[in-house]
Parts: sequence; C-alpha cells; structure tokens
Amino acid sequence: MPSVTHYGVIGCGMMGQEHLRNIALLPDTRVSVIFEPDAQMREKAAALVPGARFVGSIAELLAEPALDCLLIASPNFRHVEQMEEIRRARPLPLLVEKPLFTDPADMARLDAFRGTYPAPIWVAMEYRYMPPVAELLARAEEATGGIRMLTIREHRFPFLQKVGDWNRFNRNTGGTFVEKCCHFFDLMRLILKSEPVRVSASAGQAVNHLDERYDGETPDILDHGYVIVDFENGARALLELCMFAEGARYQEEISAVGARGKIEALVPGPGRFWPEHLGEPPVPQVIVSPRDPKGPSVLPIPVDPTLLEAGDHNGSTFYQHQRFLEVVRGQRAAPEVSLEDGRMAVLMGLAAQEAARTGESVLLSDMGLSSAVE
Repeated sequence: MPSVTHYGVIGCGMMGQEHLRNIALLPDTRVSVIFEPDAQMREKAAALVPGARFVGSIAELLAEPALDCLLIASPNFRHVEQMEEIRRARPLPLLVEKPLFTDPADMARLDAFRGTYPAPIWVAMEYRYMPPVAELLARAEEATGGIRMLTIREHRFPFLQKVGDWNRFNRNTGGTFVEKCCHFFDLMRLILKSEPVRVSASAGQAVNHLDERYDGETPDILDHGYVIVDFENGARALLELCMFAEGARYQEEISAVGARGKIEALVPGPGRFWPEHLGEPPVPQVIVSPRDPKGPSVLPIPVDPTLLEAGDHNGSTFYQHQRFLEVVRGQRAAPEVSLEDGRMAVLMGLAAQEAARTGESVLLSDMGLSSAVE
C-alpha cells in the first residue's frame, strides 16, 4: 500500500465537511476525489481540501486509480443505492455515515449487500468515540457492578438546515428516532452488551419547524420524546430527547446504574454554539458515584482544542477515522462498528417511530421488514 492513504468522498454537506477537516489532521492521509452535486457545498469543500479533484458522478470518482478507501456522507436516503453502485463497480473499504438506511423496504437489499461486499465496511457511529463516552464505557462495569438501568438524555438545538432541506421529512430521514437517535440506540447495545427485545415510545412535534413550508408541506419530524427499551439480559434503557433545549449546559447526559453504584458522562454541545459572554464552554465530565461508601468523584475529560475546532462531536470524528484507517492499512482486523451494528440501530429507531405513532410497544422480532414509518 502506498505511504499516503487516499480517500474518495461522496457528499460534502455539513457532516461531510466535518469529515474533511478531521481527515486533514491525520498523517499520511489525503482526500483525493470528491463527488458533491451541490455547487455551494462544492465551494466550501474546495476551501477545506484545495488539492482534491471534484467529479460529476460516483462512477467517475471510482475510476480514480489512487483510491484506497471511500466515505459516504450523503443524505440518508441515498446510502443504500450508493453502496450498491460501489459494490458493482469497485468495492473498496467503506466508511458510511449513519443511519445506514431509512426505509424498511431496503432491508432485503441491505442483506444482499452484506453477503456480497468483499471489503471492510464501517458504519459511522461517532458518539462511541467521544472521550467522555469512551471513559464511561471503560469504567462502567467496575463502577456499577453490572448495569441494570441506562438513561441517555439529549437536550439540544433543532435540526439544522441541510442541502435541499431533505432532513425536514420522515420519508427522507427515516424519522427523528432514526436520523438523530440511531447513535443512542447503538450506544445502548454497546453499553449493555445485550440485544433489544421491546420498544415503547411517546413523542411529538411541539415547537420546531411548524411554521416552515416546503412545496406546501409542513415538516413532519418529531422534536421531543421518550423511548424505553427492554433488553434480553433484563436491563432497561431510557432515551429522553428534546430538540428545543439548546440552553442546557450539557447536550448529552448518560447515566448507568447497577447494584454497586452509578456512573455518568456529561457532554457539552458544539463549542461554536456556546455564547461568548458565558466564557469558556463546559468541559466534559465523568462522575462516578459508589453506593458504599458514598462519595461521588468528578473526572474532567478535556478534549484537544484542535479536535473541537474540527467538528461538532467532541473529537470523535477524528478518533473514528484513526481506527478506520487502521482497518484500511491492515493494522486492525475488522471494523469496530459493523453493518449489523448499523442495521440494529436503525431497526431500534424504526421501532421507536412506530411505537410513538401507534401508542403500542413494538417487539424487535416484528421489525424485520414490515413496519412502515408514517
């Protein structure tokens, strides 16, 4: 393999540009070719990677002989079709943004893809690699003595504006619990080391986007809700989402509790949204609270300022690419976030959408392929 690893990038909107900034920080790594249909996004991406060549199609991108790996950061509903095109033409190691798919009708296509793609595929679940979350993962078993209850709270800003406003409608995103929350369902499985059995939810659209119109349509995406998930090992997990709470000091708060004690991770939101008049943004924390003897300990988990400047996810995009490159370069045997991880995160999100719509609990065993998101 050449000394420099060459990326081809599909999609350079807001998240794609975060990937570009983080790839630029990695040694011996270069974004060589980009496919981005939107002129404004192309202009922004060109400023970030002035040496990259822009092409007019995925086929033209895949024809670049120097490529070693690919990144898909296009709108959610394009992922499956683009993965299939790559498989047919040139199946290179692939990092694909979440959610892996959005429509239950794509399940059969995804299963076929999984059985025929010969190169490694890594699904982008950045939240695993946020330093405070990684610290919680490392300490959770000892701190809790085995997690019985897991709570994930995200109090954040509304959905940002994307190219063509594609993220305003369930038909493009899979719904808020898929688009925004598949990260958290992935964390639930990872932290609890178990599989989900049943999903219950209550949610709605109370504040955000109600005064917006697109071709006469009002956005239909949820902006708040609760999701309860029962797991095979008897543990329970709760997701609390509010997308009109950007005034909060911390954006994500994760709490895991067991017979021995409790551990929490507190994660601030993007630094660019923190008001200057309040001084420096909050520092992430992990708090360990044993039951006996009582005595919570607070562990600051500072993040490299360069990584904070490169994106909105507390440095996690950089750490994710580090590990992905180890797979591409043969230094790591397999991706840490598999297609199955990506599939299960979407299925849990679809189950939550369905439970919120119907008011009835949804069994994951029934989510293979038939439930549609309204």
